[in-house]
Parts: sequence; structure tokens; C-alpha cells
Amino acid sequence: MIALKLTTVGSSTGVVLPTEVLEHLKVESGDMLYLVETPGGYQLTPDERFVRQIQAAGRVMREHSEVLRELAK
Repeated sequence: MIALKLTTVGSSTGVVLPTEVLEHLKVESGDMLYLVETPGGYQLTPDERFVRQIQAAGRVMREHSEVLRELAK
């Protein structure tokens, strides 16, 4: 587990990411990261494709919830 520190940035709040996290995500200052809500919690990713995939999966689960419930039996 890695603790993240919240800090004030102007009138907003920012998160300080340790160097090891930035290296693991292969990002640097100025790059975009996406925080995506998933069924298991939140996912931080530099990959916008992942965001679109999670959003599509959410739509499918909402639109076909009855079918998925039956399949899960």
C-alpha cells in the first residue's frame, strides 16, 4: 500500500504521487492520468482506452442486467 498526500493547489486539492508510482505508470509531470470507478474501487491509469472499456462495460451491465443475473445462476 502506498499512502498519498493531499495538498492545496490554488483553490483545489491535489495528490502527490511518489516517484515509484510515476515510474510504474510510465508518466511524468504534465501527462494525463484517468481515475476510473470500477466495481472493485478506483483505478488510476494513463490509458484512455481503459477508461472507454470500463465505461462500455458499465453500459452493458446496466442495459443487460437481467440477462447477466440469469447467466450468473
